[in-house]
Amino acid sequence: MMTITYPADIAEEFPTYPFRMAPDGLATRRQLHAAGLRPGGHDAVAQILWRRGKRVAYLYRLDLAAPKRTATPAQREAIAKALRARRTCRHCGVVKPYYIPRRYGCCLDCLGGQ
Repeated sequence: MMTITYPADIAEEFPTYPFRMAPDGLATRRQLHAAGLRPGGHDAVAQILWRRGKRVAYLYRLDLAAPKRTATPAQREAIAKALRARRTCRHCGVVKPYYIPRRYGCCLDCLGGQ
């Protein structure tokens, strides 16, 4: 396996792997998200470079990853209430199936009737 080290700090070296060459036990944020995990407050331990070093993906240890936090019922209710408020017209009070344009501040039906 090919490993290149770039100094991330004077005191330590940051392991860098070519695209699709990362060892088992390391995952990107997207891979953690797909597995229902999060970095859990831990820093990246390595990186993957591709596109001639212009693109980077940081790698996190799977054994240190924590399960994703889920919203409580109260948080979900608050989000639903906020999203419902974005769909409610200020003028006619009707809940629309689309978000009310902030530019106008009212639904398209009320805008056309002005």
